[in-house]
Formats: sequence, structure tokens, C-alpha cells
Amino acid sequence: MISSWRRRRSGRRRAGKEEIQADGNGEMELTVPGHFRCPISLDLMKDPVTLTTGITYDRQSIETWIEAGNVTCPITNQELRSLEPIPNHAIRKMIQDWCVENRSRGVERIPTPRTPISSLEVSEIVSKIAAAVERRDSSCCRDFVAKVKSSAKESERNKRCLANNGAGKALSAAFEAFSRAGFEENGVVLEEILSALTLVFPLDEESKTRLLGSSCSLNCMVRSLEAGDLAGRRNSVLLLKQIVSSSDYRGIVALSEINGALEALVKLVKEPVCPAATKSSLIIIYRMLVSSPPEKIGERLVEIGLVPLLIEMLVDGDRSVCDKALGVLDRICRNRPGREAARGHSLTVPVLVKKVLRISDSATEFSVSVLWKLCMTKNENGNDHEDDQQERIILEALQVGAFQKLLLLLQLGCGEKIKEKTSDLLKLLNLHRGRLECIESMDFKDLKRPF
Repeated sequence: MISSWRRRRSGRRRAGKEEIQADGNGEMELTVPGHFRCPISLDLMKDPVTLTTGITYDRQSIETWIEAGNVTCPITNQELRSLEPIPNHAIRKMIQDWCVENRSRGVERIPTPRTPISSLEVSEIVSKIAAAVERRDSSCCRDFVAKVKSSAKESERNKRCLANNGAGKALSAAFEAFSRAGFEENGVVLEEILSALTLVFPLDEESKTRLLGSSCSLNCMVRSLEAGDLAGRRNSVLLLKQIVSSSDYRGIVALSEINGALEALVKLVKEPVCPAATKSSLIIIYRMLVSSPPEKIGERLVEIGLVPLLIEMLVDGDRSVCDKALGVLDRICRNRPGREAARGHSLTVPVLVKKVLRISDSATEFSVSVLWKLCMTKNENGNDHEDDQQERIILEALQVGAFQKLLLLLQLGCGEKIKEKTSDLLKLLNLHRGRLECIESMDFKDLKRPF
């Protein structure tokens, strides 16, 4: 057995050899013709393509080379006149015939690869979409958008080619144009464009701000969030996430002013379509709270019932969802209605204390920040009930071990902002420690540092 293993190892080291297990009792080595191997990977070529220098490579290997920023042929070092490799059908046919001839020796035939979309083909499709939009021909536009979708779904390479040659901008312009007549009239073509747009991310700034960030485009996306099917709702929220990621805040402000936008986003949190849609909804809500007047947005979110949803998500949500939910909750608790809603939920304090040092640095900061707001914010209205609620929160935090957890946070180290809030909370909690028995610090002896 050892000698057999040594023979196999030596066979792999010899150039131009590929080891194949024979049908008989012994082993044999099959010679792979050198011109069937890629000069870069030295593997049998699955999709041979030829550069302008006349050298043939496997498509995946040479495209990786070109995408790394190289503009020369790896073998000849000559500068390439074109970065579009040409399929070498003759070599591919020879490789397939060789595979068929050696099928009895364990060689599998390499399937005929799909020819990826070229820059010229993308330019033609983009031009035809623009022409269909100019004629307001929604049916024709849908046909070309479908071509974009089918090409993008074939490979990551096609997605990059579409994105790099203006497909995203053309689709954004088409969406903006057809959205002027409203979602009710052009809903079918708009849903199709939304689906295609999610395949050519990331979008350029002009597409996100001027085209998709226009009032008519945003209105149609919100209508799709409200009335679309599951795929339409997912596509809409993913696209809205792209828009709010822009450095231009006007789109976020405009979105927050559309009737039904907040309700539709909260509905996606309450009735999840997929994890990506849930996370996107939370990111959009957070950006709206940051960019718009927080009092107006925060109070509306409280009225819709987002606070209980966020707290329940923190109980069993994954790390990424919890991080985003804590960020939204921290923003909402800047206002009195948000703090009252958080204080009124029985799981708020236990969940917040549990998340400290458990998820990420940002989640820890958000958790401490929310606790600070619930415990430290002064009652400006002289409301005795609010004072009682605040005192109850302080005592509950002590009962679930907040004092020991915050002390551990200071010992492990944290940022200056969160350090100040942590110190404030410790001072406040220390004043009440004599009133009840707290959890012993040994309960946290097995806590591991998350970084």
C-alpha cells in the first residue's frame, strides 16, 4: 500500500501527467496532452479561450488574471489589444473527443460551456432597453430585461460584465421612466426591472440618487413593498437598502415622508420573507432614524409596534440581526415614547444585559446605550409613573446581573463613549445594591471574550 501511495505521489509531480484509477486490479497513469492544459493552472482546460497574442488558456484562469489588473499575456508578456478572450472551439472539441476516447479509463467528458456575455452584447441590450423606454414600450422592455436576468443568473462573470457596462444605470433609468405613470399601470414591468436590478449590484451614485431616488421611483417601490408578492417585496427592500446607502440623504428623507413606507418596512420585520430582507429593513429604518427628524420617525415606529418586535428578535435572532435590531432600538429610545415602550416589555432588561459582550463590539455598545437611556434619562414631565418605571428598571437590571456584567466590560476595555455610560450605570446601580440580592459574579466565570 505504501509503494502504491508513493507511485501516485510521484505521478502527480511529473508535468503532463494525470493519475487515473483503472478498472483492473492495478494502477496506471494517463498522459494528458500538453496543449490540453492551461498554461496558468496546468489543469485540463474546461473552457479554452484564446487571447489576441494567440495563446490559449482556460477561461477561469485568464479572467482571474485580467481581473487582477493585468493587461499583458502571461506567457508572451505582450500587451493585450483586447481584454475579451475568444472561445477556442477547435481545442474544446479536441479535448471533448479525447475525453470520450478515454472514457473507459475514468475520464469524464467536459460539457460544452455556455459562452459568457460580452461587453458588446451588453451594450446592445442597454441600447435596446433605452429605445424601448423612449417609445414607452413596456412589453419590449420586459423582453430585454429578461435577457439581462437570464445572463446574470448564468455566472458571476456575467454579473460583473453587466454591471461594468452600464446595465444597472439603464435599468434604473427604465424603472424611473415607467414609474412616472404609477405602479398600478406599469406594475408588471416595474417588478421585472426590480428583479433584474438586484442582480447587478452595486449601483452607481447617479442611479441611486437621481433615478431610483426620485419621488416617483420611491413611491413605486413602497407600493411593491405593500402589495407585491414575496419576491417583489424582497427585491424592493434590497433596492431601497442600496438607495439609503448613498451619501445623499435626500432619498432617505423622501422615503420617510411617503405614506405607508414605515408600515411596509415594519411588516417585513414582523412577517419575514428571508433573512436578507429582514436585515435590509432594519438597516433602512436605522438610516431613516439617523437622517430624518428622530422624534417624528421614532414616535411613528412606536405607534406601529416596532419596539416589541425588536425585543423579541433579540431573544433568538442571529448575530447580524441582533446587531441591527439593537441599533434601531437605541435610536428609538432617544425619545420618551420609545423608552416607555421598552420599559413596558418584560424581556427588555434581561435581553439587553445578556447581549453585552455576547455578539459584537457594536452590539455591546448599543445594549449599554439603551440601558443607560432607560436608567439614567431624567423625567422632564414630573410624571411619578415614569419615575416608578425607571426605578423598576434599575432594580431589575441589578437582579439579572447588570452590575457584574458592566464591571467586567470595564475590565476588558471599551471605547471612551461607552466607557462613560458604563461608569454612569455602575454608579447608579451601586446606590441600589443594598436593596436586594444580586447575582454573584461567579455566574460569569465561563464568559469568553468575543475578540
